Amino acid sequence: MMDDARAYDLATAAQRAWLCQGAPLQLVWRSENIVFATLHGSGAKLALRLHRPGYQSPAAIACELAFCARLADAGVSVVEPLPAASGAWIAQVGGLTVSCLRWISGRPMGEAGAPLAGSAVLGRAEELGTLLAHLHNAADAGACPAPFARAPWDAEALLGPAPRLGPFWENPTLAPEESLLLQQAREKAALLVPQATDYGPIHADVLRSNVMVENDRLRLLDFDDCGPGFRLYELGSVLIQSWGDPDLPEQARRLVRGYRAARALPDDQLALLPLFLALRGFASAGWVVSRAPQDRTRQRGYAERAVALARMLLADAAPWEDL
Repeated sequence: MMDDARAYDLATAAQRAWLCQGAPLQLVWRSENIVFATLHGSGAKLALRLHRPGYQSPAAIACELAFCARLADAGVSVVEPLPAASGAWIAQVGGLTVSCLRWISGRPMGEAGAPLAGSAVLGRAEELGTLLAHLHNAADAGACPAPFARAPWDAEALLGPAPRLGPFWENPTLAPEESLLLQQAREKAALLVPQATDYGPIHADVLRSNVMVENDRLRLLDFDDCGPGFRLYELGSVLIQSWGDPDLPEQARRLVRGYRAARALPDDQLALLPLFLALRGFASAGWVVSRAPQDRTRQRGYAERAVALARMLLADAAPWEDL
């Protein structure tokens, strides 16, 4: 992992590409990317991102930023990229891809593990559903760059022999019978997924930390995982952090109500939402193994959730009575 001193050196060099050399730099976030706050020559606050090597290609990152810019131009409330002085969306510094976004003030909609009762998460679910519908509508109406050089979230990426985020049935904290259960659920899911008909560009990671409340308005950020995918997977990604919370059914109802206010979601498709909730939980159980290789407690938490979702799927059940 890159240390802070090296990250500051690279960020300082990257400032030149956006004509903000000499401006203050503050390290504010370390996750998939390393993010610094800085200032443009115009005085505007920016988020300067050092992209994690090997995760997305420079072409894929440039495509992500072009997609965000087109969505913003279409009136969708998303993060707004700022091109470098050269006009390009990205720059290369020390072997890393760098990009800049206009700063989003405010706070995340919620945090993982926070109770939902009376929280901003539950109160904002309907608004978020409408925002996602607007995103999907704009993408279908031409906001998606062509070609869309992004990896897909299709059946192969979610359920194939080498899932994009890792073989979730091999999470090392699983007991043999749990691994078998996940494989059985995977086989059933593979038979059901073709019934989903709405497929196209999605954000793919609409977790609470990726939804900002800015001036009492929701704004989506962190399009690192965007790509072609099932629109129901988008909704499942919103709901997965609420698994086990008693307010999950109400959050789902409000999310769907908001979505349907702006985009069609037929009943036969809505019936597949528990499947895509499970698929997001399965993917996360694979993802955590590479992201927290030494944290067995965290790995087990994701594994237990995946096992519970597998049982739900195999029982043809749902975490809500109706939506």
